[in-house]
Amino acid sequence: MAQKTSEPFWWGLFSAGGVVAAFLVPVHLFIHGLAVPLGWISLSPARLAALAAHPVVKLYLFVLIALPLYHWAHRFRFILEDLGLHGLRAPIAVLCYGAAVVGTVLTIWVLLRL
Repeated sequence: MAQKTSEPFWWGLFSAGGVVAAFLVPVHLFIHGLAVPLGWISLSPARLAALAAHPVVKLYLFVLIALPLYHWAHRFRFILEDLGLHGLRAPIAVLCYGAAVVGTVLTIWVLLRL
């Protein structure tokens, strides 16, 4: 019988984070990094605060922040293993994925306080 592993779960989060990083992050950076500062879109602090309080926007921000953390964790884990740290596979996995989980919990905490 095959050994059960959590690898498909982490690969799923890795791929979802990659999709978010490829599609949502550039759009978000364009809007808030170029369009708003150049005056193409007017977004006052009060309007931004009201927008951030909406549940759908909170879900968007959660996806925008949390999923790329798992993409980073998975990629960084395998980069470290490719650099020759094979003897530290378990601690590296715990540290990388643990950091992503901590980032996810902090994201939830901040979004619930908005």
